[in-house]
Amino acid sequence: MPELDKLSLVVEAAESAEVAANLGAEIAARFGPREEAPLSLALRDAEGALQGGLNGVIHWRWLYIRHLWVAPEWRSQGFAKRLIAAAEREARARGAIGAYIDTFDPAVAGFYERLGYLRCGEITDFPPGAQRIYLSKGFAGEKKSSLEIS
Repeated sequence: MPELDKLSLVVEAAESAEVAANLGAEIAARFGPREEAPLSLALRDAEGALQGGLNGVIHWRWLYIRHLWVAPEWRSQGFAKRLIAAAEREARARGAIGAYIDTFDPAVAGFYERLGYLRCGEITDFPPGAQRIYLSKGFAGEKKSSLEIS
């Protein structure tokens, strides 16, 4: 076992790709490769301007919805719901068995719950004065491949 006094601790300015690669190799050996694949949807108006979108990644057969945004003037018209439904369909078509997401807003968590997501965890006072809420949803049924948002 290495002696602690022979190690040096260095604070680095950027994330270490070497640390990430070493951890990734250990995780892959234990749980299989991440097989990470990005998933991104854009909702554009007639002029091509972005009015909403969703960024996610599928890994270990789960879709992580990383970002979901709809322009303020387009909200409350069902576009967020349609983006999530389209992402779920595409994730299923790619072999995903579920999806997960997090939010800082309890009202937004309620929105996800109405779409079938279940709260599976939270961190209080993160960010300070609020909470980070984690939700997940298992998929069932046939795989479909359609990105239509209409």
